[in-house]
Amino acid sequence: MEQSNTAFGLAARDATGVLAPFSFPLRAKGEDDIILNILYCGICHSDLSTIKNEWGNAIYPVVPGHEIVGVVTEVGHNVQKFKVGDKVGIGYFISSCLSCDNCKQDSENYCPQLVTTFNSSYPDGTPTYGGFSDKLVVNEHFAVRIPTKLPLDKVAPLLCAGIAVYNPLKEHGLNEPGKHLGVVGLGGLGHLAVKFAKAFGVKVTVISTSPDKEKEAIEKLGADSFIVSRDPEQMKAAMGTMDGILDTIAADHSLMPLFALLKTRGKLIALAGMTKPTELSLYPIMAGGKMLAGTLIGGVKDMQEMLSFAEEHNITAEVEVIGMDDVNIAMERLQKGDVRFRFVINVANSISLS
Repeated sequence: MEQSNTAFGLAARDATGVLAPFSFPLRAKGEDDIILNILYCGICHSDLSTIKNEWGNAIYPVVPGHEIVGVVTEVGHNVQKFKVGDKVGIGYFISSCLSCDNCKQDSENYCPQLVTTFNSSYPDGTPTYGGFSDKLVVNEHFAVRIPTKLPLDKVAPLLCAGIAVYNPLKEHGLNEPGKHLGVVGLGGLGHLAVKFAKAFGVKVTVISTSPDKEKEAIEKLGADSFIVSRDPEQMKAAMGTMDGILDTIAADHSLMPLFALLKTRGKLIALAGMTKPTELSLYPIMAGGKMLAGTLIGGVKDMQEMLSFAEEHNITAEVEVIGMDDVNIAMERLQKGDVRFRFVINVANSISLS
C-alpha cells in the first residue's frame, strides 16, 4: 500500500536554531529506493552547528538528523538488499555519484558529488531533510542493516559518532593491540572512541578539561588512564607516550599541546570541525615526524563493518532518550555540554505533527 507523499518533522527557519513543526513532500520513490518510517534519530553536535549556522552554510528550513534508525515500509522494483519490515540505518550521507575513484573504492564519504542527509540537495535541486522527521526515501545503496542484537535507540548514534571514531582507528593502524591512543573529549564521539579502542585491545588515555569525568572514563567506559589537559604537570608527564590521538572536540582549542603527547611519527586525527581557524607551529611537528590528519566518517561498507564489530563486542552508545517535544530543550543542553553521552529522539512514539 502506497504511503502519503508528505512527511512531518521539526525544522529550524533561521539562525536562532529554534525547531518548529514542518511538513514537506517526500522525494518520489525510484526503482532503487526504499522508504522507511523513522523510529529513532540521534542528535549530533553538527545538527546544532548547522541549525545555528555556525559554519555559514545553513540552507533554511533545516530539518536536522543523520543518525537514523528506521523500518522499511516500501521498496522499489530493483531493490535487492532490503525487504519490507527490515530495520535499517542511515548516516551522514544519502547519495553520491557511485562512479568516481572514491566511490569505486567504497569511500563514498569523499565523493565530490556527495549529498548529505540534510542541509543539502540532489543534483536536480531537490532538498534533503533529515531524521527529525517521520519518513525518509533513500537509495538502498546508502542504507545499512541494523544487527538484530543491538537495541535500536542505542545503535542510532553509531551511524555517525560510531563510524566517525571506528574508521580512523582502522585507517591509521590505531586498532592494533598494544597501541596507546589518546582520546580528547568525553562526549558523544569520545565515549564511543574509548569503547571501540578497548574492544580492539588498545591502551586508552582520555584527555579532558574536566577532572570530574575521570571516574566515569575509567570505571564506566574502561579507559586505562586520564589526563586533565589544564594540568601542566600531567601533560608534561604524558609527553611522547601516545601512538595516536583522536580529537573529538568541536570547540575552538589549541592543537600544539596535543602534538607534544605523541611519540615520534604519531598521528593527531581531527574528528570535529572547529568554527575558527587554528594556528600551528610546524617545526615541532616536523621534528617529530608527526602528522595531522582529518577524517569524515566512513563509506557504506565501513559502516556495515562497524555495526558488525559493535554487535560482536556489544558496543552501543550511552543515551538519553527524549521525545520530539523535548528537542529544543535538548539542543540548549547540548550547547552547554549537559548530556551523557548522546540524546536520541524516539521519533515513532512521540511525533504528533500531522
